Amino acid sequence: MKATMSDNCRRTPLSWAAGEGHGAVVKLLLGQKDINPNLTDIGGRTPLSWASGRGRDEVVKLLLGREDVNPDIPDNNGRTPVWWAAMGCSHWVVQLLLEREDVNPNMTDKRGRTPLWCAVQHCASEVVQLLLDREDIAPDIANEDGETPLMVATQYMSHRLVKLLLGREDVNPNVADNFGRTPLLCAAERGDDQAVKLLLEREDVILGSSDDNGQTPLAAAARFGHDGVVKLLLGWQNVNPNMTDKSGRTPLSWAAAGGHDGAVQLLLRRDDVNFNIPDHDGGTPLWWAAHSGHEGVVNLLQARQSANPNEV
Repeated sequence: MKATMSDNCRRTPLSWAAGEGHGAVVKLLLGQKDINPNLTDIGGRTPLSWASGRGRDEVVKLLLGREDVNPDIPDNNGRTPVWWAAMGCSHWVVQLLLEREDVNPNMTDKRGRTPLWCAVQHCASEVVQLLLDREDIAPDIANEDGETPLMVATQYMSHRLVKLLLGREDVNPNVADNFGRTPLLCAAERGDDQAVKLLLEREDVILGSSDDNGQTPLAAAARFGHDGVVKLLLGWQNVNPNMTDKSGRTPLSWAAAGGHDGAVQLLLRRDDVNFNIPDHDGGTPLWWAAHSGHEGVVNLLQARQSANPNEV
């Protein structure tokens, strides 16, 4: 059988041997005169793509030793060998591929995901570090949903990766996804105190950014009763505790409706908090607390009202 003959998936013997990690067979096949190491299968994948995706570092070395091997051929979904290696968290394979100047670490698949994006999604810190060490890496490329690697790191609550990414000056911590959510809002919504702290250490982070519904990080933290995050955000004087969302509701309104006594207390300690702001339907924080039957919050709001009877 010729080395170029393929099966129904158009995978050559070299493709199968590479994917299965049969180094000795790969070496024999590469020694044939008529061998083309770049032939793709029905899905557009090369032998190097299969070897990379399965972490076959010895086979990858053999293939990269060929001068005629193209290390950056994308498959039908736009996934290159380094993309597959990053997706598979194959540290050694990623390292081998990134040593090649003709490998583009920023190539995206059809869903907009880069190798860095995939490595962050799988919390592969060693692979992330290798990619960030490339001078030509673009760390803010977002997927089809507008999610950057930093956003993904906050979603998975991977603090080590959040710190790694924020260590790059060219990482923009304010890039919002397709729904207007920033990494800070995402971390606040999840109650991830540590990620919020890391983000707040960046001087360029925008504290009052809001999503498509007008919800700010403070409102998100108050809504879900994440007292630690509420306290962190309120520690910044330039945070506006009275900012309303598209329904006219304030962070205090959301905390009151949820019966989150701790968040309500923290908000009421701010002298600039207005506890009587009605939403677009006329509901004040006190109305929401009473409507939802949260006795403790009603007491807190009534005490504030008694102390400040003239506040509107």
